[in-house]
Amino acid sequence: MKAVILAAGEGVRMRPLTLNCHKSMLPVLGQPLLHHIWESLPEKIAEIVLVVGYKRETIQDHFGDEYLGKKISYVVQEEKTGTGRALQLCQSNLAGESKFLVLYADDLHHGPSIKKCLTHDRSILVSRVADPRRFGVVATDRHGRVIEIEEKPEQPRSNLVACGVYLLDQHIFDYEPAQAQSGEYYLTDMIKQLIREQEVFAVETEFWHPVGYPQDLAMAELALRSK
Repeated sequence: MKAVILAAGEGVRMRPLTLNCHKSMLPVLGQPLLHHIWESLPEKIAEIVLVVGYKRETIQDHFGDEYLGKKISYVVQEEKTGTGRALQLCQSNLAGESKFLVLYADDLHHGPSIKKCLTHDRSILVSRVADPRRFGVVATDRHGRVIEIEEKPEQPRSNLVACGVYLLDQHIFDYEPAQAQSGEYYLTDMIKQLIREQEVFAVETEFWHPVGYPQDLAMAELALRSK
């Protein structure tokens, strides 16, 4: 089984730390953030499709063609066109895969919770937060099926938010993302279309630590030590 890790962005909010290296290569407890994401992946994942762009040499030089027993293939996203376009670039790499994981190279995750995602055909890892207004809020029905994802709503329908881990299948490539005001094309838009036609289940995680700003790195180290 394959996992796609989206690691092409510039990490603007992490500047000046990301002026000389990619965000996913910033150290957390002496290892790159991406190393910790790697360690959270289920054993069933045998190959990583790593989408790179900005400062890609800092990633490729460190991880090479195989890392921690998982083969790596690189897909280069030359232009800043968004996460939806990034996944579309991987379509040929995923040919023949009935389902696959997609993750952002930003956050720390709970490995056993990601493993639970694999029990479904399609799923989204979610977390309960005190203030969901800063995130993509996930609404579910009584069976745990996702019925809506709303980005940064003022009046959230739930306190469940998407953590940036998705179990998807080939259906995702049936949907074309709309161009956002930023000019980019987002994976979330494709998933919103997917949930209208296919069953997608929410899987609640036991641990999630977003890393979006420089101060989050120290908090990430504390979170890992106490996990």
